[in-house]
Amino acid sequence: MDSTRPTLSRAAAAAILDRAVGRRVAVVGDVFLDAYLVGHPERLSREGPVPVLAFERRFCLPGGGANPARNLAALGAEAVQIGVVGADDTAAELRRVLAAAGIDGGGLVVDPARPTTLKTRIVATGLSVPQQVARIDRQLRLAVAGTTEAAVCAAVASHAADAHAVLVSHYRSGVVTPAVCDAARTAAAEHGVWLTVDAQGDLAWFTGFDLVRVGRQDAAANLGRALEREADFEHAARTLREALVARVVVLGRGPDGMSVADEAGYAVLRPANVSEVFDVTGAGDTVIAVMTLALVAGASVREAAELANHAAGCVVRRLGVAAPTADEILAEMGHRG
Repeated sequence: MDSTRPTLSRAAAAAILDRAVGRRVAVVGDVFLDAYLVGHPERLSREGPVPVLAFERRFCLPGGGANPARNLAALGAEAVQIGVVGADDTAAELRRVLAAAGIDGGGLVVDPARPTTLKTRIVATGLSVPQQVARIDRQLRLAVAGTTEAAVCAAVASHAADAHAVLVSHYRSGVVTPAVCDAARTAAAEHGVWLTVDAQGDLAWFTGFDLVRVGRQDAAANLGRALEREADFEHAARTLREALVARVVVLGRGPDGMSVADEAGYAVLRPANVSEVFDVTGAGDTVIAVMTLALVAGASVREAAELANHAAGCVVRRLGVAAPTADEILAEMGHRG
């Protein structure tokens, strides 16, 4: 897999995406409600050096560990969300937006002592592209424990039974714990399904996962060395794959694409339209979702990685998180093959 030249044809991509429809993935992670307050700037406030925005609209989307599920559902897959919410209005709104996105919220565990994570973004329009001017977070980062942790583990075991893959999305907000990782490993092994993760923090938690996607900073922190030259990225991807006993390691490189290491070798996949990268937010969620779905649909690692790279290309040209459809991914590929 050492060539960096794209090899996936549009026809092959279309066939993979067609086979992916109806595949079921259990997604476990730190679920958020992403709220957006949108307005156009009218003037500067007399109270401080901040713009006064005239309200236009408010909307909400599944965020954090629920964004991979949103990406899966947008491609016609069946996604069941596992996570923890509070007994509050934010949880009710999160359930509504999950349902609206076609996501099964049957794996959500209620912890009345824990508020549902809410991230509110204030966005100004009227510029060349909408611009986020502030964000307010309400969340509790303490790790789940006791009956809540046990309920999450039970949900993983239950929903993995009829899934084609288990996807863990780790946002370091307390839901993904070593015990939850153990439950995911056990369930995936029992049912013979792919086990994938978008990882942060201590990567040792994810030893034995089939596919580990990690960002540049977390990879560098775990290896204790900066990643600057191409040789650094290759060394990191290969070293992490061996250390984690993973089938595949994907190293996210932001606007520079991704590095992929598997048993066939190492490859660098660059975004097709580098000059049009506006915002890499959520690109990692898209990569792990699309790669997971492609692999369970029978794609090779190289095919899955290329497809995910094209999907990420759709996302980075939009402000905020996005979930591309199959048609959008194929359009991103142009007319190759």
